Amino acid sequence: MKIFNTLTRNKDEFVPIKEGEVKIYACGPTVYNFIHIGNARPLCVFDVLRRYLIWRGYKVKFVQNFTDIDDKLIKKANEEGITVSEVAERYIKEFKVDSKGLNVMEADVHPRATENIDKIIEIISELFEKGYAYKAGNDVYYRAKKFNGYGKLSHQPLEDLEAGARISVGDIKEDPMDFCLWKGAKEGEPFWESPWGKGRPGWHIECSAMAGRYLGKTIDIHCGGLDLIFPHHENEIAQSEAANGCEFAHYWMHNGFINVDNHKMSKSLNNFFTVRDVANAYGYEPIRYLMISSQYRGPINYSVDIIEQSKNALERLYTCRDNIDFALKNAPEGGEKPAFCETRKQEFIAAMDDDLNTADALAAVFNLVREINTAIANGAGKNTLEECARTFDELNGVLGLVYNRKTDNIDSEIEELINKRTEARKNKDFKTADEIRDKLKSMGIVLEDTPQGVKWTRA
Repeated sequence: MKIFNTLTRNKDEFVPIKEGEVKIYACGPTVYNFIHIGNARPLCVFDVLRRYLIWRGYKVKFVQNFTDIDDKLIKKANEEGITVSEVAERYIKEFKVDSKGLNVMEADVHPRATENIDKIIEIISELFEKGYAYKAGNDVYYRAKKFNGYGKLSHQPLEDLEAGARISVGDIKEDPMDFCLWKGAKEGEPFWESPWGKGRPGWHIECSAMAGRYLGKTIDIHCGGLDLIFPHHENEIAQSEAANGCEFAHYWMHNGFINVDNHKMSKSLNNFFTVRDVANAYGYEPIRYLMISSQYRGPINYSVDIIEQSKNALERLYTCRDNIDFALKNAPEGGEKPAFCETRKQEFIAAMDDDLNTADALAAVFNLVREINTAIANGAGKNTLEECARTFDELNGVLGLVYNRKTDNIDSEIEELINKRTEARKNKDFKTADEIRDKLKSMGIVLEDTPQGVKWTRA
């Protein structure tokens, strides 16, 4: 498998640190509100990465943090007159609802920043010992220029980074490039005891601590959105490598942005949507489909038309899977395992091995759907159909799609009515047959007469 590595700007062959095992850290949400559709993209994309690696036989440890102490949480808590932890608990719960709705596998570890203060203090202490950290007023800062590799992830020369840095009035940093490791306590804010006085951690140090604690000093893959490359991920590298004396992550994967109606998503433009907003209107699965329907590094556009297209594409997948089940009930014994199943599977693998190209992987799935439909129309036997079902479920399972299949059985009343209608048609009592069809329709049951028998679906 090749991965586009932000660090090298090349598609690098993926070689794990330990054969057969992969350690992944994904930056999670700051839990002060519902997640928006931009947040849904890394959730879905890197969930597919995880699923694919597991499918290919790797043992994957996936860690995704919650940032549960931050200026935004404090502001929210003050506005509502509640504690920061109450804000965090509420939105962690809501995150899990949306995550489950999107069929995202729960992380192996979901650490919270506030649970790792001891590790944060440990790293900052190490940075002090090595001369990378210093205290200014009540805060602790990192000497960015002391780290020789600063800027290597964002590929920006130090002079360009300096040009963009600013010192605010009253700022007591040694250099504009320096960033905060520990914020001194302010009136009315949560705080923890530390060797440098009461305070709370800076954002960047939180992820260094949590990645290090749960995955070790060097991890295989670190992932997140393009907006995190600088300064967040750049600062993570500087902190972690200075403290540990070794490479922080071998591969860096970053997903592209989401536009809304071809405009940057913004509250001021009134085009800002939460995942919950969209899910209430269209369901969760079309969102997931949209997020993985194009190459993850490029931008994608959200619009009503596009989410409707996603719904229609999903309907094709569901219809195909239902057709397999129906055909199996009446299929003749025997039949060969179709060669096209293995062909499409190899197409799928080739796409996914090319930097997680989910767009081409989906194309392989829809090629499979077309061939399955043809096989059903040609009266395929049970062995053929069973292999079609296995391949279909396998590939869609890797993508995390077709996860809302109805499993309910027809109740005895509906079964009896369908049997009565079938008998009426045999007796050419079409009036009774039509009346029964209409009654079933009013109950939300739609019938389709096929050469293999009566097929029913819920409207």
